[in-house]
Amino acid sequence: MGVMNEYQEKLVTPEEAVGVVKSGDKVHYGHFAMSPTFLDPYLAKRRDELQDVKVYGVTYPGLAQVGACDETRDHFMYHSWHFSGGDRILHDKGLCNYIPMLYQEGPELIRRYVEPGVVMIKVAPMDERGYFNFSVSNSDTYCFVKKATTMIVEVCDKAPCCLGGNNEAVHISDVDMIVETDNKPLIQVPFIPPTDVDKAVAAHVMELIEDGSVIQLGIGGMPNAVGAMLAQSDLKDMGCHTEVLVDSYVDMFEAGVMTGRRKAFDRGRMVYTFALGSQKVYDFLHMNRAAASCSVDYTNNANVASAHEKLVSVNNAIEIDLYGQVCSESSGIRHITGTGGQLDFINAAFRSRGGKGIVCLSSLKESKKGEKKSRIVPTLSPGGIVTVPRTMVHYVITEYGAVDLKGKSTCERAELLISIAHPDTRDELIKAAEQQGIWRCSNKH
Repeated sequence: MGVMNEYQEKLVTPEEAVGVVKSGDKVHYGHFAMSPTFLDPYLAKRRDELQDVKVYGVTYPGLAQVGACDETRDHFMYHSWHFSGGDRILHDKGLCNYIPMLYQEGPELIRRYVEPGVVMIKVAPMDERGYFNFSVSNSDTYCFVKKATTMIVEVCDKAPCCLGGNNEAVHISDVDMIVETDNKPLIQVPFIPPTDVDKAVAAHVMELIEDGSVIQLGIGGMPNAVGAMLAQSDLKDMGCHTEVLVDSYVDMFEAGVMTGRRKAFDRGRMVYTFALGSQKVYDFLHMNRAAASCSVDYTNNANVASAHEKLVSVNNAIEIDLYGQVCSESSGIRHITGTGGQLDFINAAFRSRGGKGIVCLSSLKESKKGEKKSRIVPTLSPGGIVTVPRTMVHYVITEYGAVDLKGKSTCERAELLISIAHPDTRDELIKAAEQQGIWRCSNKH
């Protein structure tokens, strides 16, 4: 049977597709921009017919209707491996729970612990050989495909075809149902203009980057500021080996700063596992051999990433205590995001010859009431999650400077961190350090 005939035989309506879900089933959604935003509302409409259906998402773009439609959680229990803004809204209402994970371990967690279930993912249109490309969200999708009791793809012709790499597509022979969507554009993450503080932090980061460095940037204003400065710099032959590919990588490539010529392997290719950004980055990735979509057990594998020299990892944090413990995923007990690949790349960067793992944060945070508090704190807020343990923290940067915590005692760490705290908060931090027994009278005041 030809692949086009097979396509027509497996083509169903959205109602028929979600109709396979039974009470007690596990349903695994796609990842990031390739979450099944078309099928999700159809499944939610079946709420009153179903009991105890567990749905698992990853950074769902918008508000997952299976979570929003059931305040009792008797019909749908929605969980997320990494929070989006919508997942956070549901969590605050008691309608979503986070699943802790190291991103590089995702495929192995799925193999060992994830129960088989119905899998729904958004994909790019099928090619002439019968393959549906995972588009901008490779991640650990291929492992979910292997765990599918029923494999459902929703086809979106606005999704770019992202070349591999590895594990970037599923063949029609492994697909049970095909749904054609309304072809809305993929979710876009608008560029957040960096603040003056972001730019000041980024300037300190730039001092640590050399020609030929391999760059991993997280999402947010500060990493964007670093990317913008790199694109406008005189640095040469930057490389890309990252978890997420964002707009600033396109800027670096088009400026001629990012060539990948000095990478230890995958030379000339921008390696990533998912992309989030504006239409610019999606257009750039379509059929572009300068980029390589790879599964997360390749991109985030510390043995792989650290084999590059001068691997520089730049990520955000919510707060850091005087011992060097980094919280990047919660504000006290309120969950904000997830561990993601931050720990993966902090580890890999330090193991890389000449590498640097960098945690960035502004010295102050402002509450909704306008109150300003230090992000460098005596101890983490009660319930705050340790994303990067003190033993693994390398560089910490605020707008007031950069410090290297490796090999430093608790007393030395406190002194270094207070030196880059906001000047208005330093005296209070010194008092706290004295009370905690990690401050000497001979330390600088």
